Amino acid sequence: MGTTDEDLWRVLREVSNMPYGAGQIAALEQLLRRVDAAEDRELAFVTRMQGTTAYTYGGEPAKSFVTFSWCVAEFDRDPQPYHARYARQLLWHFKYMVNGLLKFPEVPLDRTYAVLDDMERRYRAGGHSLQAVHKHRFRVAEHVGDAEAADHWYRLWQTTPRDDLSDCAGCDPTTEVQYLADTGRYAEAAALAEPVLAGRLTCTEQPQAILTALLVPYLRTGRHDDARNAHREAYRRLRGNLSDLWDIGDHIEFCTLTGNEARALELVERHLDWLDRAPSPAAAMHFAAAAAAALRQVDGELPVHRRAAGDRPAADVPAGRLADELAGTATELAARFDARNGTTRQSELVAARLAVRPSGEHLPLSASLRRRPPRPRATADGDAVAVAPAGAVADGPSPGTPPAGRYAGGSAPGGAGVEVPDDAGADELLDLAEACWHRHDLAGFRSALAAYDGRFGATEQAPAAVARRLELRAAELSDAEEFPAAIETARTAVAAYRELGDEVRAQVVASRLGVLLTMTEEGTHEGLALVEAAAEALDRLGDERLRAAAHDRVALALMHGERWAEALDALDRVPAAGDPYLELRIALHRTHVLEELERAEEFRAAAEQARRQARELGVGELLMSASLAYARAVDDPAEAVAACDEALRVTPPKGLIPARVTRARALMAAGRADEAVDDFAEAVTLCVERGAEGDALLRWELANAYRVAGRLSEAAEVAEEAVIGLDKLGAQVQADRCRYLLAGIYQGLGEIDPALALLDQLAENLDGPDNLPHRAHMLEEAGGLLYDADRDALAAQRFAAAAGAYELAGLTLDELRTRRREAYAWMWAGDGPAALRTVEVMDRLAAAVGGDGEPEPPVTYERALAAEAAARVLAGDGREAEALDRLAGVPERLRSIEAFGEAAQVEIFTGELLLRLDRPVDAERVLRDVLGGLPAGSRPLQQAAWLLARALDELGRADEAAALRAEHDLDHDH
Repeated sequence: MGTTDEDLWRVLREVSNMPYGAGQIAALEQLLRRVDAAEDRELAFVTRMQGTTAYTYGGEPAKSFVTFSWCVAEFDRDPQPYHARYARQLLWHFKYMVNGLLKFPEVPLDRTYAVLDDMERRYRAGGHSLQAVHKHRFRVAEHVGDAEAADHWYRLWQTTPRDDLSDCAGCDPTTEVQYLADTGRYAEAAALAEPVLAGRLTCTEQPQAILTALLVPYLRTGRHDDARNAHREAYRRLRGNLSDLWDIGDHIEFCTLTGNEARALELVERHLDWLDRAPSPAAAMHFAAAAAAALRQVDGELPVHRRAAGDRPAADVPAGRLADELAGTATELAARFDARNGTTRQSELVAARLAVRPSGEHLPLSASLRRRPPRPRATADGDAVAVAPAGAVADGPSPGTPPAGRYAGGSAPGGAGVEVPDDAGADELLDLAEACWHRHDLAGFRSALAAYDGRFGATEQAPAAVARRLELRAAELSDAEEFPAAIETARTAVAAYRELGDEVRAQVVASRLGVLLTMTEEGTHEGLALVEAAAEALDRLGDERLRAAAHDRVALALMHGERWAEALDALDRVPAAGDPYLELRIALHRTHVLEELERAEEFRAAAEQARRQARELGVGELLMSASLAYARAVDDPAEAVAACDEALRVTPPKGLIPARVTRARALMAAGRADEAVDDFAEAVTLCVERGAEGDALLRWELANAYRVAGRLSEAAEVAEEAVIGLDKLGAQVQADRCRYLLAGIYQGLGEIDPALALLDQLAENLDGPDNLPHRAHMLEEAGGLLYDADRDALAAQRFAAAAGAYELAGLTLDELRTRRREAYAWMWAGDGPAALRTVEVMDRLAAAVGGDGEPEPPVTYERALAAEAAARVLAGDGREAEALDRLAGVPERLRSIEAFGEAAQVEIFTGELLLRLDRPVDAERVLRDVLGGLPAGSRPLQQAAWLLARALDELGRADEAAALRAEHDLDHDH
């Protein structure tokens, strides 16, 4: 066999090791063109055999019909010795064909029966059991709706002995479970799966296929935890494979059945574009029906995002319209199948799937939500929001508090309320309302205003009372976060006070109006001018408290504009207030500004002071704000958690989200990730219930908490949700950081291909001159994953791409490291010429990073390891003497930077090279020296001992060699 054929066989092995999917199919089809040009019959046959498997599991089963037919014809036309090696695999492929042909309505049913007959003939001729043949006759009968024939073939399948052509120990029971579930025998189905799941399933389709089949049996037999876990585990394994579109439809249907409309919608959006490249019409039919049923559970106007495909641009489609479209697709495909089959079975199945509705008690499926989320609906402007549960109150910050979020997260007045006197007059009720607002007593504030409106709202009031009611109405509106209405009402109140000639009250309200304006993007300039003018006026006209409050509002307006240094200067100029409530608000504002300015010591002291003041006043929401600030300020995580616990005891509903988030972060810092999960999940749930922004960012943090807690399956699920949410927000930086987290989670789960896909996507997203180092890092990490998975040629390609990015970024030392890894990958891939070419590049780079004078330790380290890598590549090329020269002085350089383990490894390799060069005396000297410095029981120690024993044998000292092997428990051929 010539060099060209050897290269093609090597490429075939690499393609076979690729994950199933479009990438493998493209590589295989490219290889097939080269193989046919090479005119090697065996290679052409084996490549097409691999093609049949790749097409079946890669999402293009129709193409497998061609490669299978070619292989059968070649097998029958001119039998060759190599055919015998693949005879069993060819017989196995008959099963792929029967399953595949059923899924295409344009293929006559007679053809499927002909393949089945041929399968049976060949199985009989080879002396094989007909168990697999009976199973596939059962599948055909079930597909066309022949219940009597299905029962007959099912019994034969179950009673015929298995052999090595039977489906695996997971796939046979999967079909049994599906049949039992379809006939309503749920308990039998669940019981049948127990021993299967208790064993080891290594088939490509397992355990996700049997777990998917068990969803409804588990649900119907009350095994809700098992149903939830089966959904999570199976969907996680299916979600990246186009060939599994049918099973993904089952998971969407399960979400609908269990009342998880939001999750069903999420899965529909995630996989909707797969319909344009569905693996088969049957898969498209099933998915479309399940998706249509799911979409009918949400508001028909809710926009559903549909990604671009072909000539169709990306667009948001109303759920109702999309549901009708998908239902039409499923119904039309079912009619085509029934026309082919001469029955109505598929139309009946589609009608049943389209009629699926939530049934029974809600079964929570999400790892990020603690309660059933509100049903998605559409707002008038088309934005999706969550419907607040009954009784929920949307409270917002008053204009006298800093922005919601990091500081207070909503700090509307709260409290126990006051008793409103029955005989209170209009002015008394307005005085009471104003006093309650000032003391952060929201209940009392509302009660007083309700009494005023009930007693005097319908009667004409004095202009002063009207102005005051307008002022307080503006406060109500701002508290409810109805800012445009609050601004207009405040303007009206200012005008009313000026018409009365009450300039003091006019300036107070103008000051509050200015703060409201700075909370809007377009009103920042006007608002700041208003608060500054009001402060100047009240310095002349107001009393001590009004002056202090006015200057505090200047600082607050600057805070809204994130002008932190100026805000701190303004707070420094606030005069004495003579009012404990106002002084506490000022203290909280100072705390917030110092935190933003990252002045840690001052922030901690200010938070401690604010907390002390809040405790003295006993105002729950202000104590909450102060305690949460203190929790963020202290270094001791346990103390931070305790402060959060104090905050939660007094937190009003409005503040629960920031309280939970702060406590979760404190728990993470304290190493209590399991507990942090609960707080983060509660915060996410609250965000979804209230339609608040930020749930995607919180899911990102929740995913990390799950990861740290070792709950990787849940971490993956939540991180996937977070990526989708962040992408929708257009937050690419955060989405990419979450993708990187998710890639690490996939690695922890052993899911290498999804991790690689994410790293490749990150490398693509970072394709810009400013991002070259980050792009290079993603490519290098992907190369490392492939290398560890023994996919060495692909690893080498990733390392080469990473090195190119490091070169463009001017990071020569990083490029040298990556080229070293590339050389190793090419060497293990068996591509010696590529490895040698990489060594030449490494030599130039090693010289370039040397410089003048004593090199820095990182340079010494990389140059030394590059020399070792070059030596190993040269030795693999049979150039041991050159390799030995490369290692001269390398161990000493490594020891000079305390890289003792690496130095020992180089010396062991030196001993090996000396043996290969027939220099056992020198080898003994080197290996004895290194042996004495290695830890007992380590792998390097065993390597050194084994090589030393070889050297002793070659020196004729067999007894010493035997003693050394016995001492280190080595076999002679270790």
